[in-house]
Amino acid sequence: MSDKQPDQGPCLHEFVRCVVRQYLDDMGHTPPDNLHGLIMGEAERALVETVLEHTGGNQSKASDILGITRTTLRNRIRRYGLE
Repeated sequence: MSDKQPDQGPCLHEFVRCVVRQYLDDMGHTPPDNLHGLIMGEAERALVETVLEHTGGNQSKASDILGITRTTLRNRIRRYGLE
């Protein structure tokens, strides 16, 4: 049995592509403003929130999983109102 985890990049990449495509289709002829900022903020919030739930709120474990410092994690928790 191998310790190597399967590469999940392409699956996530395709999921993001589908969601962005659907968002743009739903917008119709209305051009989105700051689409990059909107999507990155929503993705980061969902990521931080989900990892915190996964760790039972343990910020030390969550910051390790996310690959960011606890200070950065705390800043994101405040930014997104996840307290």
